[in-house]
Amino acid sequence: MTDAIPTTYFLGLATILFGLGLLGVLIRRNVLIVMMSVELMLNAVNVALIAFSRAHGGAAGQGMAFFVMAIAAAEAAVGLAIVVAVFRTRRTVNVDEINLMKN
Repeated sequence: MTDAIPTTYFLGLATILFGLGLLGVLIRRNVLIVMMSVELMLNAVNVALIAFSRAHGGAAGQGMAFFVMAIAAAEAAVGLAIVVAVFRTRRTVNVDEINLMKN
């Protein structure tokens, strides 16, 4: 079977997605945007895992990608619950204004 799209293209896409996610985590101050950027980085890892799985003909990468998706869903649920709890007490979701050590 010939590959229609080379693996390096998938890895390039994963690199670009991971870089955009990392840039979002480092630059943005809104907690929800930071969480979406982390999700983008996890999706970049999934693309890389599937690309390697496709290149080597195994199913281990696909299983790992499924595991990463499950972890990402749990992270999103717990993270959103934490954001809602912090917003109720601090009335902000700006990372710079949230200081949990201070009353």
